[in-house]
Amino acid sequence: MSTITKRQQILGLLGWLGLCFAASSVGAIASIQAQSFYGQLSQPLWAPPGWVFGPVWSVLYAMMAIAAWLVWRGGGFPGNRKALGFFFAQLLVNSLWSWLFFAWRLGALALVDILILWLLIVATIVYFWRSNVLAGALLIPYLLWVSFASGLNYSVWQLNPGML
Repeated sequence: MSTITKRQQILGLLGWLGLCFAASSVGAIASIQAQSFYGQLSQPLWAPPGWVFGPVWSVLYAMMAIAAWLVWRGGGFPGNRKALGFFFAQLLVNSLWSWLFFAWRLGALALVDILILWLLIVATIVYFWRSNVLAGALLIPYLLWVSFASGLNYSVWQLNPGML
């Protein structure tokens, strides 16, 4: 760990939490009508109820923030440029998905977006793991959830021609 003071570490953690939940909020804005829209869609039998998504994503965003903070405090931006660059890229692509799927109702583009997101998460895990094993491990549930969400995106898109 570099010579970051305890105060800087706390502020850094708060900053990463703020960044991740700001990205979450961007997606949430696009999802304001998601519950009623999602409820109208035909879904596969294995689709979770809509209320599951909020708590799962809240936990995942907190884990993402902690992972980014662990990498950041191990060398800052200069020492972890690629790792944090991939992190920022996946955060941006993640935020875009809700707009594509819920706001703009573009199921095919949402699927392309989530597949790109999946690749960016894998790259982020690889670089985070090299910097801090725990940071990489904290992103594995995120990758698993996005893998599940990719299949769900595809299935819902296929089951709802003309709506997505």
